[in-house]
Formats: sequence, C-alpha cells, structure tokens
Amino acid sequence: MASQLNPYLTFDGNARQAMEFYQSVLGGELKVSTFGEFGNPDPAVADLVMHANLLSPQGYHLMASDTAPGMTLNPGNNITVSLSGDPGEGLEAIWDKLAEGGEVHVPFEKQMWGDIFGQVKDKFGIQWMVDVLGS
Repeated sequence: MASQLNPYLTFDGNARQAMEFYQSVLGGELKVSTFGEFGNPDPAVADLVMHANLLSPQGYHLMASDTAPGMTLNPGNNITVSLSGDPGEGLEAIWDKLAEGGEVHVPFEKQMWGDIFGQVKDKFGIQWMVDVLGS
C-alpha cells in the first residue's frame, strides 16, 4: 500500500450521523466502531464513535470519531477537506449534496484560474472545497 494522507474529523457526539451523511454523498463502504466495542462500559460514551472509516469508490478516504472521554472539542476553521478532479467524475453532484443544508462561502462556479470551484461549510460544520479542474 502506498502512503496516504487522510482527513480525520472529530465531532461532539454526532460522528455516526456525519459519516453516514458523507457516505450518502461520496458512496463507498463505512465501518464504524464504538467506544463500547473497544471495552469502555460507561453508558455515557459506549455508543459514541471511537473510529469511523469511509472509503469511497473514487478512493477518497475519510475518517472520524466523536470526542474521546476526557477530551474537549474545540471546533473552528482550522481544517478544510478538499476534493478535486476532472470534469465528469461526479464532483458536481458531491457539491450539491454537501451544500444542501450548509453555508456556501464561495459559490460553485467558474473561477479566474479556469476551474469550477466552490467552498461550503456543511450541515455538520465541516469546511469543504470542491474543485473541478480545467473546466
């Protein structure tokens, strides 16, 4: 296996819902493990996501978890997930799904550098950039 760089997102109790949404957007296989499955019997965290892994048919690899016991989540704008590809790879449909219920910061349209590009904060508060190259 070649080395990879994979975005890892952290949520405050809704990682499962977020990853199921991303699976509906990107397709692919989602595997979810809870804190309870890995031996934490505390009912307050047993059903929370310790690790989720989504691998899409296009090879996009996205991972996530809920905030671990004893940790605090400090959401912010310090991470953006970027998707880019050629025309016809389905990025337009992905944009539409991410933007639904989200907050568009840069409309998905032709930019001065020639690509179709947009930036959106999805309904889970995650920043996304989608870039269709040389459109």
